[in-house]
Amino acid sequence: MNPIRSVCVYCGSSPGRGDTYMKAGHILGKSLAEAGLRLVYGGGTKGVMGAVSEGVLRAGGKVSGIIPRFLISKEATEVALGRLDELVVTDNMHQRKHLMFEKSDAFVALPGGIGTVEEIVEIMTWAQLGHHRKPIVFANVDGFWNPMLALLDHMRAEGFVHTGHLVQPLVVDRIEAVVAAILAEGAAVDAPTTGVQTLIDKL
Repeated sequence: MNPIRSVCVYCGSSPGRGDTYMKAGHILGKSLAEAGLRLVYGGGTKGVMGAVSEGVLRAGGKVSGIIPRFLISKEATEVALGRLDELVVTDNMHQRKHLMFEKSDAFVALPGGIGTVEEIVEIMTWAQLGHHRKPIVFANVDGFWNPMLALLDHMRAEGFVHTGHLVQPLVVDRIEAVVAAILAEGAAVDAPTTGVQTLIDKL
């Protein structure tokens, strides 16, 4: 497994209900910067996306934003985008997702909507097909991903995940522990396990 130098974060361009998810985004961003990890994300400067980016930048970290041209006015502002040390504007969503994959050594799913689900599922699909072995983490803020994780277990139990040993996302309940989990997974010696792994730690 390659050393972890950059982490792709998938999350919503909206803030969600309350301030829980925005706070989680800020904390994750700060944690990435403090660990010397570059954030790779969809370039949005609003909602949870903006919170993650802001958390990285405030802590002196590096950010690569990748956004399709048609989404700039919807998900970002030019002023905020100007603060990123790398900005890539693509022609379409396919190019965006491919570049995010290529630039990242690990993937984290924060709370988000349909687009976030689509992105993390595609990464799991590629893992199932043997296309990569990069760590995948569900940042399970306030149990947000519990229904998704139950669905994955259900699909596996019903015999529709035939290479489950290749799809083993980590589930981290404490946002402060996400970066440590990624680094530990990147350094771990491969060992056969099954099902969705729940990380229980005291970090």
